[in-house]
Amino acid sequence: MTALFALATSLLWGLADFGGGMLTRRVPALTVVVVSQTIAVAVLGAVVIATGGWTEWGPRLWFAVAAGLVGPVAMLAFYKALALGPMGVVSPLGSLGVAVPVGVGLVLGERPGLAQFAGIAVAVSGIVLAGGPELRGAPVQRRAVLLTLLAAFGFGGVMALIAEASSSLTGLFLALFVQRVTNVAAGGAALFVSVRRGGRALPEAPDAEGPATEGSEDSEGVTGSGDKRYGMGVVRAALPALAFVGLADVAANGTYSMAAQSGPVTVAAVLSSVYPVVTALAARAVLKERLRGVQAAGAGLALVGTVLLAS
Repeated sequence: MTALFALATSLLWGLADFGGGMLTRRVPALTVVVVSQTIAVAVLGAVVIATGGWTEWGPRLWFAVAAGLVGPVAMLAFYKALALGPMGVVSPLGSLGVAVPVGVGLVLGERPGLAQFAGIAVAVSGIVLAGGPELRGAPVQRRAVLLTLLAAFGFGGVMALIAEASSSLTGLFLALFVQRVTNVAAGGAALFVSVRRGGRALPEAPDAEGPATEGSEDSEGVTGSGDKRYGMGVVRAALPALAFVGLADVAANGTYSMAAQSGPVTVAAVLSSVYPVVTALAARAVLKERLRGVQAAGAGLALVGTVLLAS
């Protein structure tokens, strides 16, 4: 069951990352995080009430609070690193956070067999290569590398923390709810500070078009008061996609927690980190992006490592 839950985690995280990446092309990243997680909070709150999960309240939930605080910091660092680029270096390095839960598992006394150690080495190599690292081209800024490593270890820290936040299914629902409430609080505070400093929370109209006035009509016959290309119109139109990203991310955290509790953390962590392969394949299927040779090789190695670990 460990391999099944972990691979489901990779599928969900990969699709959530792809969806989030598509959304941030139109909506500010912080807004994507806050809105998608708010939707997740509402759904999880209903689940907790329906299952009686509130009765599982206990000191272990502090792990969920910590995960909720670390997650937004890691995500913001990752987005800033992607902005500095090149993405072909930043994206693969971001998956190195798997070292955190693997290290935790080893410290706790887990000792994978020889085949599993080989699977870990092969899978991690494949995960990094699947991002298509750019070995040539523009030099990477030191700040971009530092931000990427901060994000990577933040992501790994979330994996380690959420695995310790509950010991039952209903407790897991409550832990995920607490984590997402903390996410929204931290992300909302960051968004507020960003707006106060001149940042934007909503997509803005292009400067070339000028500000739309009430009832005015642009060249395409869309009134300024109802234009869905920017402002709240974009966010409302993107609500289904935002809901998918938020709920897929929550589900991935849940399946990872179950994977880590049902088997070795070292195996669960590596198999759950194959999500860059899923993201690359989603881009190939939806955006018709062609996989580079190094990405195809990385996907193949990740699959070989998966087979070794699952065995």
